[in-house]
Amino acid sequence: MKQSRSVLVVEDEQATRDLLRAQLAQDFEVRTAGNGEEALSSMSSRDFDLMLLDMNLPGISGLDVMKQLHELENAPTVIVVSADSNVSSAVDALREGAYDYLVKPFSMDELRATLDRASERTLLMKENQNLRKTIRRSQRFGGMLGSSPTMQELKRDIEKIADTRGTVLLTGESGTGKELAARAIHELSVRHKGPYIRINCAAIPESLLEAELFGHEKGAFTNAIARREGMFELAHGGTLLLDEVTEIAPNMQAKLLRVLQEREIMRIGGKASIKVDVRVIATSNRDLKKEVREGRFKEDFYYRLNVIPLHVPALRERREDIPMLVQHFVERACAENERSLMDVTDAAMQKIIEHSWRGNVRELENCLERSVILTENERLDRGDLRLDTEETGSGRAAHLDDSQLTLRDMERELILRRLDLTGGNRTRAAEMLGISVRTLRNKINQYRGEGLAIPG
Repeated sequence: MKQSRSVLVVEDEQATRDLLRAQLAQDFEVRTAGNGEEALSSMSSRDFDLMLLDMNLPGISGLDVMKQLHELENAPTVIVVSADSNVSSAVDALREGAYDYLVKPFSMDELRATLDRASERTLLMKENQNLRKTIRRSQRFGGMLGSSPTMQELKRDIEKIADTRGTVLLTGESGTGKELAARAIHELSVRHKGPYIRINCAAIPESLLEAELFGHEKGAFTNAIARREGMFELAHGGTLLLDEVTEIAPNMQAKLLRVLQEREIMRIGGKASIKVDVRVIATSNRDLKKEVREGRFKEDFYYRLNVIPLHVPALRERREDIPMLVQHFVERACAENERSLMDVTDAAMQKIIEHSWRGNVRELENCLERSVILTENERLDRGDLRLDTEETGSGRAAHLDDSQLTLRDMERELILRRLDLTGGNRTRAAEMLGISVRTLRNKINQYRGEGLAIPG
């Protein structure tokens, strides 16, 4: 046993105090008190893991001591002892929060076993308290959970740059939490009272993106029956997030470059420029330098975006944050699905930590919600985890006879498998395939024209 465990023995009989101190000193750091006043005084100067509390004390009773413990932030786990075998006194003590109740005389083996169980409970409670404190602290970072060195560095950088005006480029794999980082930048900035607007560049067709960003005048094109403000105007005084900026076509990149340089826009069909005060944040899950080298992304636009580069780490780069994330997602899934709060076994946690998590935090969240919903148990064990794997996650055949397939057939089959595996998530499927979302969208439209049913 570790000497770091501490116990306060509150007992009015000197001989019993001395005996308990001598018997427990090998396994615990022991302090003693002869009455309730001494016990409360001792706890005002330091914290104890455990308290062995006699119910029949002179002056302040043991039950009154327990009632005052509720006011302490780090109250010890209490085991009450008494020569009185009255059931009602035991019930009163347990109602006030006692962990267990021992009736004198008891054996030292019985006491040690009870203290060991209480120690395990205290350790678990402290771990949960620390995790919850970390989660509460994370709320000022837009819900970004994590205390690993890489996440601490990212949060420090966010605090440093939040109040600046420079354009921010957030990079990282899909599902890492780039949008949470963007929102944290906004919430910590002087612009936090202004609007925060997100536009998914991958989800808007090229022909509509300009109107979405810059707006249009009445009659600028067919169906433009009224003037409409674009996202830049709506985000005036606040922040505009360009999510998955690599999906913007080159000609539109050139127009955005001018906006970032001049801080003004022109509506489609308009004749005058409009000044906008907007903090622009862009995200990408691609290697932008590679995109520039291969001609898919304009170099001058890249450098205009890359004023303040920040990288959001993959989950495999911060596995020490996984237990905290697991607790948060399980608690939320249980609350949202009206399930009793579930514990996660050590075996399940180890399996979670060792999993590859190609979809990062988003995949972890989805996995835990799915597992909470589908399990019939009161705790999540290894067998309850519904992990995404190609072998079990796809409804398509895991093995296919390709002896009669053309190259075009194999391409179509691979795309359909990835869409099936990701539940129709085009951004994630495109990333797995190594192609752009635009290319994937064109393929999907082609297959639908051929009469195929496409996931999502």
